[in-house]
Amino acid sequence: MPVGRIRADPADGTIRRETLKLQRSQDPMSTTESNGALLSLRGISKRFGPVQALSDVTLDIPSGQVTALCGDNGAGKSVTIKTIAGLWQADGGEMLWEGRAIRHNGPREAEALGIKTIYQDLALCDNLDIVQNMFLGHERLEHRLLDEDAMETAARQTLKELRVTTVRSIRLPVSSLSGGQRQSVAVAKAVMANAKLVIMDEPTAALGVTQTRMVLDLIKRLAAGGVAVMLVSHNLNDIFEVADRLAIMYLGRLVVQGPAAQFTPQTTVEYMTTGTSRQMAGTA
Repeated sequence: MPVGRIRADPADGTIRRETLKLQRSQDPMSTTESNGALLSLRGISKRFGPVQALSDVTLDIPSGQVTALCGDNGAGKSVTIKTIAGLWQADGGEMLWEGRAIRHNGPREAEALGIKTIYQDLALCDNLDIVQNMFLGHERLEHRLLDEDAMETAARQTLKELRVTTVRSIRLPVSSLSGGQRQSVAVAKAVMANAKLVIMDEPTAALGVTQTRMVLDLIKRLAAGGVAVMLVSHNLNDIFEVADRLAIMYLGRLVVQGPAAQFTPQTTVEYMTTGTSRQMAGTA
């Protein structure tokens, strides 16, 4: 199915939409390797001293879909996303990016590939405005001076493409924004960086109903634009509203992954708390 991916041209700040074709697996239990996963983890392991944090994690993240990474506290979700983001290196296994083995040595190398992680704290500067936050560390220059006009134009257009309409001015300080608006700025910053995979860590935590709706709609639009979204959340209502696929972890292992339609909240909780599901086993 052809869709558009929002991309910002780093040279002139213009936004263009590339046409993509998304392939979806017809087999509900198959991994995405057969239809071209954007990111694949194969047998990833990670140890911190005597603690085995990850054991043989095999996971596929396809473009144009929302993959929800579920699990109880201590299941290994944070270690998994930080390994993908380049904060930590795996002790074993391999990562494949667009079919090629990679080993990035830090977050900058991960971001250069197109992997952007939005943590709960959002990494935004409250004393800076929206434009300054979106271009922080990637400011555009003209004759060695900040090109404020180009940055404003690109920021405004990106927010427009993402249908972020609740912000009165892109020169508002981030400290004046609501939680949902802050998430929108963080996502827009990822889009400006031409992210192909956006990892979102508990994006609706502590948000109200209206702000949560804003963030969930934004997640859907990202996936519809061809971006791979990896959602880490404890909120099953949010997960089942936006997720195309579920991947469930238990005690450092990924115990099951597949289309969201084959799971229910009950079976998801069973996998999260016991590592298995009697109901799923009975229907297999």
